[in-house]
Amino acid sequence: MTVKRIALLAIVAAATPVGAFAFSPRANVVSSGNAVKSVGAVVPQRQVIKTSPATSSALSMSGGAAAAAEEPKSDLADTLKTASYFALWYLFNIGYNIYNKQALNALDFPWTIATIQMATGILYFAPLWALGLRKAPKLSGADLKTLLPIALCHTGVHVGAVIALGAGAVSFAHIVKASEPVVTCAANALLLGEVLPLKVYATLLPIIGGVGIASMKELSFTFLALAAAMLSNVSSSLRGVLSKKTMSGKKIGENLDAQNLYAVLTAMSTLILIPMMLALEGTGFIGAFKNAVAAGSFTNQSLSTLLLLGGATYYLYNEVAFLALGKVNPVTHAVGNTIKRVVIIVASVIAFKTPMSTGSIIGSSIAIFGTLLYSLAMNSIKK
Repeated sequence: MTVKRIALLAIVAAATPVGAFAFSPRANVVSSGNAVKSVGAVVPQRQVIKTSPATSSALSMSGGAAAAAEEPKSDLADTLKTASYFALWYLFNIGYNIYNKQALNALDFPWTIATIQMATGILYFAPLWALGLRKAPKLSGADLKTLLPIALCHTGVHVGAVIALGAGAVSFAHIVKASEPVVTCAANALLLGEVLPLKVYATLLPIIGGVGIASMKELSFTFLALAAAMLSNVSSSLRGVLSKKTMSGKKIGENLDAQNLYAVLTAMSTLILIPMMLALEGTGFIGAFKNAVAAGSFTNQSLSTLLLLGGATYYLYNEVAFLALGKVNPVTHAVGNTIKRVVIIVASVIAFKTPMSTGSIIGSSIAIFGTLLYSLAMNSIKK
């Protein structure tokens, strides 16, 4: 039943029309016009429909009264649609973290699980391209060469997060992930020579302090979880820098909107992960899978379903993010992204009964609040 619900929601997301997309390489919240980007995701640009003078005149006459009467209803429908997108974004994100952690608890093969999750996305977008429900991108060898460094970073973002979730608590991984703005500012300064206003750098202090406090007081702290989460942060920041250096103002291929760009990076990352997975973990996953089933904790079907759900929710929460974040302004996005992280931490603590010390709660709260301040500060300098 759960699989059917996931499939139904995926079809709804795929069938929902999305406006023009803009690829923004900066991490966290960066607005340029109406383009908005979240950490590790490409977000759609909202369409603005301009009315001509003739249309304006028509609206001011008798027809305008009818349009004005319908406006409240339209606003309500739009608000409900936006709320449903955010609900699905949160739902898929929570589902991914829970399914991912459950799979990693059962099978200690993070590279293999990361590869399966990445490859699952292909099962989503390939049929859309094949059936003509979404225009397939057309890329040359030169285009793929341009995208390769970005795909390598995309791979690091995902595999780092998966290793971190397997090595420690979900809550701790997300606390460390909250420090990504610090890495982003450093990468932009070192590689792009970008110097930001002092108020932006000031917001990094609570992030650094909060993550430090949470790490010292974290009951399930491991250096592997910390290092892997930081690998994900560094990869995400470098992905943004490389995107800005190689793609800014450059047309790459055809039909490469934000959703198709994410799909192409997913396919390329899958091809990158397969040989790395085999080199680091071999085929031991198969034996571990059989042992988990033999132990009676899972059946073949239930464990396969768990792995499939992890991959499906991973891809879908990024897909739905396009719809959700394209409906709101940058400030609402910043608040929504902050709340999302809090919700994931709370949900994981409840689902896995992971204890959090008082110091860890205080530190994570400070770090997440600092991330919100950073997002708002970055948005203010772009206005």
